[in-house]
Amino acid sequence: MKIQKQVLIAFSLLTLILAGCIQPNDPNKNTKQKAGIGAAVGALAGAFIGYQADHSGGALKGALIGGAAGGALGAGAGYYMDKQQAEFEQALSAERAANQIEVERLQNENLKITMNSEVSFDFNSSRLQPAFERSLDKVADILTRYPRTSIKIIGHTDNVGSEVYNQQLSEKRAMAVGHVLEGRGVAASRIITSGRGESEPRATNDTEAGRQLNRRVEMLIVPDSDIK
Repeated sequence: MKIQKQVLIAFSLLTLILAGCIQPNDPNKNTKQKAGIGAAVGALAGAFIGYQADHSGGALKGALIGGAAGGALGAGAGYYMDKQQAEFEQALSAERAANQIEVERLQNENLKITMNSEVSFDFNSSRLQPAFERSLDKVADILTRYPRTSIKIIGHTDNVGSEVYNQQLSEKRAMAVGHVLEGRGVAASRIITSGRGESEPRATNDTEAGRQLNRRVEMLIVPDSDIK
């Protein structure tokens, strides 16, 4: 009964602390939720080990220590990606305001950067517009400072033209972005490029507005699985 009471006290403290930290629109919500899971697991393990060592108060002490350690480990990848996301959003604020680039956080901790092909490539070409290379300079600068990620670059088109041509164009555009990043210091071993052609539209191809949304290059930034 004593260990149950001590663990309950520790859990209550942890719950109050974590609940007070997480707000609905908190940009670090993912990290804090993962930290909470880690803290709960750590508290259980710490309580058990602490109780074995000291029946009088070891469970409570172990739960608190284990909760703190578990919370730090649980936040690992999320914290790493939170920091990157904040830097991308700040560095690309002008492009985001002009609807040229979107920065999005996915549920699996990946970051997705979507680049509008209308402003990044010459019409019907895989040649990057010089002005847009400055945006990629910002992206590359951040990627080189966060080396614990891989970068998957995926090209997409609308359905105007043949399916074969669109597939080839999407692949060439993805490779063009990859080459710029590599030339700015991002290790080639981190970069994977592919094209999806017209196969994955995110809007209707029946309108020009929809086709413009479908012409894009997406960059998925994936954290290493062993980030602690």
